[in-house]
Amino acid sequence: MIDKRLLEILVCPVTKGPLVLDKDKSELISISGRLAYPIRDDIPVMLEDEARHLSEEETEKLRKTGGTA
Repeated sequence: MIDKRLLEILVCPVTKGPLVLDKDKSELISISGRLAYPIRDDIPVMLEDEARHLSEEETEKLRKTGGTA
């Protein structure tokens, strides 16, 4: 899917914070921004307009699990 080296250098374009890979949903998650960026054809779509907004419940779950999606 996404190369680990790429994941290490990618950041949320809104918050400039780290991203968490959710393999099941094919998304890169910005916990601080409460955004989920889609991965299409193994390419992350890092556009705010394309991102899904995370619910409060999803955000809290990720925070409690230490960002493990």
